[in-house]
Amino acid sequence: MRHILCTITALLLASSTLAADARKPNIIIIVGDDMGYADIGVHGCKDIPTPHIDSLAKNGIRCTSGYVSGPYCSPTRAGLMTGRYQQRFGHEFNPGPNPVQQFGLPLTEVTLADKLKAGGYATGMVGKWHLGNDPKFNPVNRGFQEYFGFLGGAHQYFPAGGTGKGQQAAPILRGLEPIAEKEYLTDAFAREAVAYIDKHQRDPFFLYLTFNAVHTPMQSAEKYLARFPDVKDQKRRTYCGMMSAMDDAIGSVLKKLDDSQLTENTLIFFVSDNGGPPVNASSNGPLHGNKAQTWEGGIRVPYLVQWKGKIPAGKTFDQPVIQLDFHPTALAAAGIKSDEKAPKLDGVNLLPHLLGDVASPPHDALYWRFGEQTAIRSGNMKLVKARGGSPDWELYDLAADLGETKNLAADKPDVAKDLLAKYDAWNTGNVKALWGAPGAGGGKAGKGKQAGQKKLLEQEATE
Repeated sequence: MRHILCTITALLLASSTLAADARKPNIIIIVGDDMGYADIGVHGCKDIPTPHIDSLAKNGIRCTSGYVSGPYCSPTRAGLMTGRYQQRFGHEFNPGPNPVQQFGLPLTEVTLADKLKAGGYATGMVGKWHLGNDPKFNPVNRGFQEYFGFLGGAHQYFPAGGTGKGQQAAPILRGLEPIAEKEYLTDAFAREAVAYIDKHQRDPFFLYLTFNAVHTPMQSAEKYLARFPDVKDQKRRTYCGMMSAMDDAIGSVLKKLDDSQLTENTLIFFVSDNGGPPVNASSNGPLHGNKAQTWEGGIRVPYLVQWKGKIPAGKTFDQPVIQLDFHPTALAAAGIKSDEKAPKLDGVNLLPHLLGDVASPPHDALYWRFGEQTAIRSGNMKLVKARGGSPDWELYDLAADLGETKNLAADKPDVAKDLLAKYDAWNTGNVKALWGAPGAGGGKAGKGKQAGQKKLLEQEATE
């Protein structure tokens, strides 16, 4: 009898272990807003400790050539949610500070949340959406079962932080319902993210955690500001406080995973939605340019991937990757196959590359189109037209010239010609923007395009 009981106990334990091993991994995507490339510790930042963000690199992989598919907030998020270049479906620009109802992620697009929900995941979002204000675009109607956050491009951080204007005066929502939030907003997002994990710790879950830090308005809670008494520039000091608050919030999420023994079964991505703009005192370090430009400073971002126990820890991955890759990588980790009838994803599954099983680069080339600003990177060579540069294409070898200082177009015309041919071939698969840049007038694609592009760049602090 004792032998039989021991055998049954062993079988039950084995069954429990196999069930735990067979459970689909949790997936968390964390997005910072308008972060400077140089403003985290693993990128050399000296004045802002970011231990929790840095831990993602220590316990995972830091992608040194990590990009986003646009130098601006909403287009990047559209690409992330769909796994496709946003120019494929016309989401080339921000919807603008006061978008009309038709401005939002097209309803024809299937989101990552849609797919994970269909695959048995609990799906929740906390934070900034910026993919449409009308209820039909609300996250709860785009695959997320739960939502806490705001719909626009920017928001006050304090409950009584001023009257604001446009999107900054918009309500905080729980689902479709406005609520009265009393905490500093970054802290509130941390609270909600931790509560979501606690609620769903027995289920495979997807959490999309999108901070508005460190986007304007520049508002730091005093407890965070007090950490930086030696930073003399007051705007930079406020930025430091806002970054520190976000790092603490991420730390709360990581601690909750540890306390719930979920860390080793959770795939975590971290990225900024674009490069830092001068208006918030961010630093893009060695990179040329900033938000709203197709120079490296507008599109190359902090890009970290952690899946403790599954992918190597403390490593770097130097081949170019893009936030579009989050989508197919998450699906692959979840064991969910894409619909063969659906539009082809532009992102790729990074897991074989990060694990070292595949040596070839994930992408033959990466592409950007942001109105008149364009770029392509293939290998280490980058062909670019950006605001503030030459009206002609410029060519840079990023391995030797990360700051994009020496234009090689005249020295390497064949390389430039080959990259331009690739860009043109890629661009044939794109469509016209569904709406113009903010300020373009009427929201029609192409109407007032140049004026709209100028207005967009001027308004980068508030959109």
